[in-house]
Amino acid sequence: ALLPCLLLALLLPAPALPAQHERGLIFNLDTGELCLQSAQCKSRCCHRHSGLSLARCAPKAAEFQECSPKSIYGVYYKCPCERGLTCDVDKTIVGSITNSDFGICKDPRGSEGL
Repeated sequence: ALLPCLLLALLLPAPALPAQHERGLIFNLDTGELCLQSAQCKSRCCHRHSGLSLARCAPKAAEFQECSPKSIYGVYYKCPCERGLTCDVDKTIVGSITNSDFGICKDPRGSEGL
């Protein structure tokens, strides 16, 4: 657990790197590339399948897909929703700590006019 923390600490000063719009070695990573936190990914989702798997940049969750609410951890088991959608989830204290509160992406305007 110490090694990922050290790597993260080394990467935190990296926002000072130039060329924000160009793909870099640490930031602006494409889907499928290895990451340590979501801020590194173009999609803003650094995803891992389990606690032991390597995290990779992944697309955000679409409507009706499983999602995680935005988290301070920066790595997700389920990606947050695409822009304009909300993650409909019942948050729990344990789930917030373990990053395991999952929900479904919904359009908050979807029920209007029904």
